[in-house]
Amino acid sequence: MSTHAIQIQDLTVHAPSGPKGNRPRILGPITLDLDLAEHVLLVGPSGSGKTTLLRAIAGLNQPTSGTITLAGDLATDGPKQLIKPERRKLGYLFQDGALWPHKTVHKTLDFVLSAAKTPKQARLQKIAEILELVELTGKEERLPSELSGGEAQRLNLARALITDPKLVLFDEPLGPLDAPLRASLLERIQFLQKRQGWCALHVTHDPAGASGIATRTLHIDGGQIVRDEQHSSAARAPA
Repeated sequence: MSTHAIQIQDLTVHAPSGPKGNRPRILGPITLDLDLAEHVLLVGPSGSGKTTLLRAIAGLNQPTSGTITLAGDLATDGPKQLIKPERRKLGYLFQDGALWPHKTVHKTLDFVLSAAKTPKQARLQKIAEILELVELTGKEERLPSELSGGEAQRLNLARALITDPKLVLFDEPLGPLDAPLRASLLERIQFLQKRQGWCALHVTHDPAGASGIATRTLHIDGGQIVRDEQHSSAARAPA
């Protein structure tokens, strides 16, 4: 069984359009392998390609060339999408949470599991388990507007993890929170990653704040990875 959560080979993404019909390259070429249990920070200036890379991995941006392989399955081959976004078995935490305002905590998680074809009885058990892990038990009937900032991001985390992904993408999800809440959620993320063994690719503008759980830091500039720092970290799952 492969220990790779994701393998990227010569990935490039061009802008949809540009001056005089030209399509400038906004990402790549990028070649990258990430293993299960790694927590990899992705840092770089605004516009350097961080979110574009996450969106390409998730199937939300169309690459021009290159391949993306997820847990051993070829998901993208050049512009061809071989696995649809909803079938990629990954979690995605957005900066603004992007929670559905009309769905309660329970209905949010039930919707995700239903879309993944999880049987109803199993959905009930999985929802109860993940709510306990993110400390939201008892808040099943609350809407996002009735949650605190920290609770809303814990629901966002639960939504990303409930389908048991091998890869979780973080697009600066802790940025809007104050320092104590960020620290608390980072501890929760570290606990869940150790317990479940998924790989994290984590865009952050505060690498120092997340350095305690990082195994690597990738520096991206001009759409390319310019430095790959390895760290000794407790973020890896125990053998």
